[in-house]
Amino acid sequence: MYLKEGCSLLLKVHKPSIPFVLNTNPIFNPIPQNDENYKNPMIVEEFEVLKRLKNQNDIGLALEYFKFIANSKSFKHTPLTYHMMIEKLGHKGEMDAVQYLLQQMKLEGVSVSEDILISVINSYRQAEAAEQALKTFYRIREFGCKPTVRIYNYLLDSLLSENKFLMINPVYGNMKKDGLEPNVYTYNMLLKALCKNNSLDGARKLLVEMSNKGCEPDKVSYTTIISFLCKQGKVKEATDLVLKFIPTVSVYNALINGYCKEGKVRETFKLLDEMVEKRVYPNVITYTTILNSLTDSGNIELSLAILAKMFVKGRSPNIHTFTSLIKGLSLKGRLLEALDVWDRMIKEGISPNEVTYNTLIHGFCLVGKMDKALSVLNQMERNSCNPNIRTYSILIDGFAKSGNLAGASEIWNKMISLGCRPNVVVYTCMVNVLCRNIMFNQAYGLIQSMVTQNCPPNTVTFNTFIKGLCDHGRVAWALELFDEMERFGCMPNVTTYNELLNGLYKFKNVKLAFKLVQDMEERGVEFNLVTYNTIIHGMSSAGMLEETLKLVGKMTVRGLKLDAWTFNILINAYSKLGKVEFAVQVLESMRKVGWHPDIFAYTSLICGVSERIGLEAASIHLSRMIDEGISPGISLWNFLVRYLLSKIGYGGAVDCMNDIFASKSDSKT
Repeated sequence: MYLKEGCSLLLKVHKPSIPFVLNTNPIFNPIPQNDENYKNPMIVEEFEVLKRLKNQNDIGLALEYFKFIANSKSFKHTPLTYHMMIEKLGHKGEMDAVQYLLQQMKLEGVSVSEDILISVINSYRQAEAAEQALKTFYRIREFGCKPTVRIYNYLLDSLLSENKFLMINPVYGNMKKDGLEPNVYTYNMLLKALCKNNSLDGARKLLVEMSNKGCEPDKVSYTTIISFLCKQGKVKEATDLVLKFIPTVSVYNALINGYCKEGKVRETFKLLDEMVEKRVYPNVITYTTILNSLTDSGNIELSLAILAKMFVKGRSPNIHTFTSLIKGLSLKGRLLEALDVWDRMIKEGISPNEVTYNTLIHGFCLVGKMDKALSVLNQMERNSCNPNIRTYSILIDGFAKSGNLAGASEIWNKMISLGCRPNVVVYTCMVNVLCRNIMFNQAYGLIQSMVTQNCPPNTVTFNTFIKGLCDHGRVAWALELFDEMERFGCMPNVTTYNELLNGLYKFKNVKLAFKLVQDMEERGVEFNLVTYNTIIHGMSSAGMLEETLKLVGKMTVRGLKLDAWTFNILINAYSKLGKVEFAVQVLESMRKVGWHPDIFAYTSLICGVSERIGLEAASIHLSRMIDEGISPGISLWNFLVRYLLSKIGYGGAVDCMNDIFASKSDSKT
């Protein structure tokens, strides 16, 4: 299967800056020759220049006109025309040209106004270059401009947007030195900075400072603090704080979000009632926050009830509301209902966005309906909603899980053709599908190309490859890859070890598995339930029952509870070794801790009891199994037939099987 290389399509091209020279002869005259207003160049007015600059969408033509009008000596640029041009250039990210204009203003003695400097700071903010905004600010007096509270606020906002916390405090200090009193917007940005920097004490002190300065905190101030407390898991403290002031809907929303994250549904609904009592009416954000929490926890019915309540209260759901519902229904496999919600969303006049499309595509991929997923992709493209890297990763992962290399490759090639650069998730999905098709050399080649494409593999990529190798018996290669991980800058985690241990135990390499367990302990890799179950299964399969029981004891001492798989392994091990009385005890212990024996547990026990004691004793467990609604599988029937044939011959076996079938039929009746 041919995969397109991505490098030639994905090279970043440096965007050349727009050449900017004033006082030169223009190459062409952007003023139409038949324009009566420009026959006499001396009559050009400021409003005309502003109008032409505003209406010119092509930045190059706007710049040519700006240069021409300056060079024609028919008009001297004013602070307003400079502001207009600076704003247009900044919007396009042409910051070198913006700096040139600032310098030109300085040379011509045109003062830079507060609004112009704010435009420059905003442009740097959009370009994610807050430090450059700060450097420009420090030259403010060169341009004939004085610092103001507004300018400081925009500068602080720019620094905050990039989490430049170390720079924020000195700027605030300069503001005080300049004799400027912070306003509520200044304090709110400082509060946000302190909260984002996890400084709760600092935020509290700032609230006190606000009050002492006569600047009362507003809803933004309190919402910031409440949101931060909830994020820190201090929901009780946040609730107590709310009681000290008259809360607004945004404050309640922050508090509700905190309770939702902790899964406290009852408290959330109490808050909802409290809002109504205090005549603080829930908005679409309130309901969507609750609905999203409910869908994430799998409580779809209650989510649908919230949607119905929204309609009753006249709160129209937004795109996030519908997307949350579609996500919850899709994850539950209720795709028909998800499509009903989709149709309702369209009827409400809400167009799906990338997230909504991706959510529905993911739902179809989860149940293996790749044709439906592709039809949603086609609909997405027809509606001019461009697929993103998330869309492609979902589709490739869907094809990978079904082992469909052709489908995954087709999506990959489409993605590359459209200039969308694959990320580590997409690469990992492709490694998965290659491994499922036993194309390990190609998978290894893809990992190497990830490095050359400046998208290095991560631990998940290697875990995927190692699992593929172990599943197909290539454990030696998996161990080599394990040794190579650090060369690629990746450290093995508990999943890496689990996959290797599973592969080693599957092929009875207990000695090497033991060394790997020692390596885990030496590296301080914490065992999880999967690790213990893998080792327990491996050792019990090798007949090492004593060591298995010691490990189970160690597991419980560390506070890990046995799951159904652990119990099944122990029942199987005891049954195979003929210690059926212990197997029965384990099965009863399984019930006591809330796990119901499944077909695997009963099959192991019945086979063990039959061989050790006899069929009459085993039939008790067989009857119990049937009474609990568990039908014996083909492996158990095969065992029983072989057992009866060896013990009582063909005729007796037939009579006995008829009795079993009859009892099974009676129990169902």
